[in-house]
Amino acid sequence: MIEVVAELSRGPVFLAGEALECVVTVTNPLPPTATSASSEALAWASAQIHCQFHASESRVALPPPDSNQPEVQPESQTVFLPHRERGQCILSTPPKILFCDLRLEPGESKSYSYSEVLPIEGPPSFRGQSVKYVYKLTIGCQRVNSPITLLRVPLRVLVLTGLQDLRFPQDEAVAPSSPFLEEDEGGKKDSWLAELAGERLMAATSCRSLHLYNISDGRGKVGTFGIFKSVYRLGEDVVGTLDLGEGTVACLQFSVSLQTEERVQPEYQRRRGAGGAPSVSHVTHARHQESCLHTTRTSFSLPIPLSSTPGFYTAIVSLKWRLHFEFVTSREPGLVLLPPMEQSEPATWTGPEQVPVDTFSWDLPIKVLPTSPTLASYAAPGPSTSTITI
Repeated sequence: MIEVVAELSRGPVFLAGEALECVVTVTNPLPPTATSASSEALAWASAQIHCQFHASESRVALPPPDSNQPEVQPESQTVFLPHRERGQCILSTPPKILFCDLRLEPGESKSYSYSEVLPIEGPPSFRGQSVKYVYKLTIGCQRVNSPITLLRVPLRVLVLTGLQDLRFPQDEAVAPSSPFLEEDEGGKKDSWLAELAGERLMAATSCRSLHLYNISDGRGKVGTFGIFKSVYRLGEDVVGTLDLGEGTVACLQFSVSLQTEERVQPEYQRRRGAGGAPSVSHVTHARHQESCLHTTRTSFSLPIPLSSTPGFYTAIVSLKWRLHFEFVTSREPGLVLLPPMEQSEPATWTGPEQVPVDTFSWDLPIKVLPTSPTLASYAAPGPSTSTITI
């Protein structure tokens, strides 16, 4: 029996273009004093990162898969093909051999380091109603004359658009050639990329400028909505104000929802007549509702979950963020539901039992970008260690 443990040193969340580092520890768990203790051997172990794509058959019409490629890897096959599972592999890195012909005495363990740069051209991790993009680090091990055993470590990948067009600045200083400088340069490049991504995120989301929107229905002005910015990062709060003091139409109630809109591209939409589901789906992440009759000014704050996916676009699906407003207004002009202030004699006042109302909605698009992978790992922790016994 051999125990294989894979541990991600920095957590399970990464930015596309960063280097993933994983320590793989192989242990013979039997104590040396056990009567049945004996050495254990593994023929080889290899690691690879891949992105698996899943689509809802009722929402997405995909071309038929290639029938020449099997979907399931035969148990007798010795070739390392970790992506042979349910779904479609759309992105993978070259497999890297961790070791060959390893023999462990009872109680002995050995550790191996795996490092790979996450492809910058891939989609972000996403689990929607129409499609799913799932990243995994797969470690394959095999005993002699035995089937391959796979250890899958789930990953979460965030994508910041525009980083693929940047190049790492080369140092013009002349230095002696050494095989040890390659790792140092890779670490510098990874650090440079993280710093550049942080600077870009800060520059895009720190600009504040008041944007005002007049809200009206068919009978007049309801109020004015104000928001200080339209670009946010995961984990930030969307803060807005609503001024109803200058409205000519009485607003009885309003609600605002922070939503994502998942839309299948037209060429991949399944026809509704053929039993297909709607090609557009909405998910509400936060909501604020308020009764606002005789309210002059109010505000709200909606948090953007760290576990959500920033907006993105692929050939099959797009994800966009928005604020969805719903207003309930009175049909009666100059509606007043307060008791009279001056009365000569005591009287009992009750509000009307029924008020004729109208409802309407309004959508305001916003942009949501990724955040620091370290912050996302800390605030929404996921499994960073996986174990399998062979």
